[in-house]
Formats: sequence, C-alpha cells, structure tokens
Amino acid sequence: MSITVKDVMGRMAIAVREDAPFSDILTAMRLGAVGAVTVIDADRRPVGIVSEDDLLLKEAGDGRSGIPLFGARRRRREHEKAAGVTAAQLMTAPAVTVTPGTPVRDAARSMRDRRIKQLPVIDPVTGRVIGTLHQRDVLRVFTRPAAELEADVLAALPDPADTGGDLSVEVDRGVVTIRGRAGSVSQAAATAEALRAVDGVVDVVSKLDVAPEDRLIVPPLL
Repeated sequence: MSITVKDVMGRMAIAVREDAPFSDILTAMRLGAVGAVTVIDADRRPVGIVSEDDLLLKEAGDGRSGIPLFGARRRRREHEKAAGVTAAQLMTAPAVTVTPGTPVRDAARSMRDRRIKQLPVIDPVTGRVIGTLHQRDVLRVFTRPAAELEADVLAALPDPADTGGDLSVEVDRGVVTIRGRAGSVSQAAATAEALRAVDGVVDVVSKLDVAPEDRLIVPPLL
C-alpha cells in the first residue's frame, strides 16, 4: 500500500493574503509554530511561500542600499525581498504544492530537491489550499505499526513461481532481512529494491542465495 499525503498531512493550513504586512506574517508563524507560511490569493489558491529565511533578509540589511546594477539574478531577488513589506513582495514564487493523492515518497523528493521544509496541500479540483505537509509529517511513515509494515513488505515480494522458491522476511524496527533463493543476481537486486520502495522501510539486508551459474565470473588477467 502506497502512503499518500492525505495519510500524514496536517489539516491546518497556515496562510496569509498577498497584502499581509511583515508583522502579520511573523504573527502567523508564531501562532502556527511554523517556519513558513503559504501566501494565497483571493480564491485561497497558493501563489507563493514566505519562509523565515525570506524574513531574515530584512534584518541582514540587504535592502537598505540601491539595487545592484550587476550580479546574479538570485542576488538581485534577495535584495528586492529585503526591501519588501508585504507577503507578495517577500514570498518565493511560484508555490510548490502537492495534492492529498500525491505519494509521500514523491513529496519527500520535492522537499529534498528544492530544500524546503513544508508544502501546501491543495484540492485537486479547486486548487485551494486545504492543509500543509511538513517534514515531520513525512517522517511519520517510519513509525508505522509493525504489522502494517510487514504486510506491505510481504505484498512487495515476487511470486514464488518467478524466484524458484519461497522467500522469507524479517522486519525489525524498519530494517527488512530477506532470505531464500533468487534465480539470478539481477533478480536478487530487483527484489531488494522493491522492498526498499515500501514506505517505512529503513533498510534492506539481503541474504538471498543466488544460483552459482548466474554469478559473474571474472577471468584472470593475462
């Protein structure tokens, strides 16, 4: 069973309007105990994100002198943010969003690749924000009930008819140990990868026995 955003998301969306002033953004972060807020338009659709990093540019003083004539685009954008006073001026846009049906694994990749700590969750039909997915929500997949995790691990095993024998697994605190016989080295590797793809698996220890004739034999150098 693939775990999706709706299984772990927070049902509260901490959001501000585009015209929200600096002080209101800080208040929303404090009351929600979050490090970023979603900026929404008049229809409650996310248009950007304001994070603590965006607000810190103000304290760093980067907006107190003229906009640099030369330099990287990122440097110029940081300068503009530091001079900003409303959410629309301070935010990073566009907002990276997920839907309730997005696999948690895909959401985690977005967070990692974009170096962000939370994602607005939107209704797939209206586009309106309905919740927030935080990093701590994603990590909840590693605290799944043991029986539930083991059931998904067993379901991910290949058919015995394809492997030439039964495989057995042991799940201990998220670490899966697999034993049995694999028909080939590639099959053993594919089985281990399939188990690693199960939400909540921390690691896979493969103790599969592979038919000797399938093992790669490197001839001696002459």
